[in-house]
Amino acid sequence: MFEVFLPMLVSFVLVLILGPICIPILRRLKMGNTEREYIKEHKLKNGTPSMGGIMILVAFSVVSFYQARFNPHIYPIIYLTLGFGIIGFVDDFLKAIKHSSDGLKAWQKMLGQIVVTTGFAVYMVKFSDISLEMRIPFTGAFIDMGWFSVVILYLAVLGTVNGANFTDGLDGLATSVTLVIAAFFGVVSITLYSDITACTAAMIGALLGFLMFNVHPAKIFMGDTGSLALGGFVAGCAYMLKMPIFIIIVALIYLVEVLSVILQVGYFKLTHGKRIFRMAPIHHHYELGGWSEVKVVAVFTTVTIFLCVFAYYLV
Repeated sequence: MFEVFLPMLVSFVLVLILGPICIPILRRLKMGNTEREYIKEHKLKNGTPSMGGIMILVAFSVVSFYQARFNPHIYPIIYLTLGFGIIGFVDDFLKAIKHSSDGLKAWQKMLGQIVVTTGFAVYMVKFSDISLEMRIPFTGAFIDMGWFSVVILYLAVLGTVNGANFTDGLDGLATSVTLVIAAFFGVVSITLYSDITACTAAMIGALLGFLMFNVHPAKIFMGDTGSLALGGFVAGCAYMLKMPIFIIIVALIYLVEVLSVILQVGYFKLTHGKRIFRMAPIHHHYELGGWSEVKVVAVFTTVTIFLCVFAYYLV
């Protein structure tokens, strides 16, 4: 319990301390959010400080690097979290200085993600003592797909990261959903006697602290700095526990958000202008259907809780 609650508490307190410091600084530097949404309420958010993911990354990194001295399997998770967080930071910074909703070009962002993922893949194949075999839900057995496991790794990591990125569109949505997922991996880590428990506790504490500032109406947004980093964290935890298949279950909201965008764009092009959803990602579809932000966040988070409970019984 000491390994769980102390990292969680320290990380939580660090974010609470950083909030009143970072928010005014980001506001003075005009690192504000620029909305291009067709939802009136979202246009009112223009100017709200973004890049709040820095607070999460600082708290998570301080606690995790300390814990990694005793639990080396935490290092790959830190690598993915910070690696994708840096890509998000550059993207957010460019958006802020250009006062635009466009930062890195799509190909630049994807290239950066592939580079970070490649570094993780090389580590897992060449240097890690954890194989790429995957735990099969409900059976307790593992499956080893040989070199095809590397292909799955790229799909799992990149899909998770971009899913988390698309989920970050409402006050507290990505924070709340990922908080539940982090708790799931924390409980599983304890159950399986894994040494990444302190790392998951650090993220839980950081997200709880950030939620104090990010809940509706948000005083700060995490930006791509936070959302890409959270995706990296989830993918890293899954691989350290040999549970990438479980991402489909516990992070189903991520998957649905990504698929809604892919389907919307594909259908729009095929039909020359028709749409499946009112707006994508799908959380905006429900907003335009009359749901409040608070309701969407509550429903998506509740669904994630049920999915994580279900997944735990499949371990």
